[in-house]
Amino acid sequence: MKIASWNVNSLNVRLPQLQQWLQDFAPDVVGLQETKLEDHRFPDGALAELGYRSVFHGQKTYNGVALLARGRSLDEVQVAIPGFDDAQARAIAATVDGVRIVNLYVVNGQDLGTDKYAYKLRWLDAVHDWIAGELQRHPRLVVLGDFNIAPDDRDVHDPAVWNDGHILTSAAERAALQKLLALGLHDGFRLHHDDAGVFSWWDYRQAAFRRNLGLRIDLTLVSDALRGTTEDAGIDRTPRTWDRASDHAPAWVALR
Repeated sequence: MKIASWNVNSLNVRLPQLQQWLQDFAPDVVGLQETKLEDHRFPDGALAELGYRSVFHGQKTYNGVALLARGRSLDEVQVAIPGFDDAQARAIAATVDGVRIVNLYVVNGQDLGTDKYAYKLRWLDAVHDWIAGELQRHPRLVVLGDFNIAPDDRDVHDPAVWNDGHILTSAAERAALQKLLALGLHDGFRLHHDDAGVFSWWDYRQAAFRRNLGLRIDLTLVSDALRGTTEDAGIDRTPRTWDRASDHAPAWVALR
């Protein structure tokens, strides 16, 4: 099972790119973030023509998440973080062939010391508690998405810039991610690659993609029960080279 995560940065704009990528890369399960569509506008019919079933949780203009599965059903669907009062469409989960998939669009946080940063840390605390329960019910678990956190200095183009005083790399954000991993989750990419300088997001400005001035903030985390079945993981840079590309590239993990 090849499982991928992609922040498409507006499905209204990038449906053709998604359709092309689904045909070229042929993932079995995909988590999408930043669909930026209300549910009645989600293109489930167009995706079904490519063999993908879909469940989705969206809102107008901002956020929005979805899960797609090729030729498989999406069962036990959960929309939003249980028990957490949140108007933003940032989380969705479903079970596919016995594997529980949780798709997250983590809060950006804007800047340290802001209300949005405090909201990000509260949101991550709520996710931690949710995932702890999910692991009890579903030991075969994958948590994926745009985490808006670069795990360590290998995952940023310039550690001197992306330091404790910067959003996406602050000590509190990285500690929240480590707390999540401590539940029994493993960074799928790091199970297979130690390389620095492999990124999933590049700013549209300053020719950042051409110069590889990026961050690895899109993650695929696998549970203890799945760790031994993980064959490979990576970032597919190809869609980032296309016209009108998302600023993110898909991250993926392959399970036996």
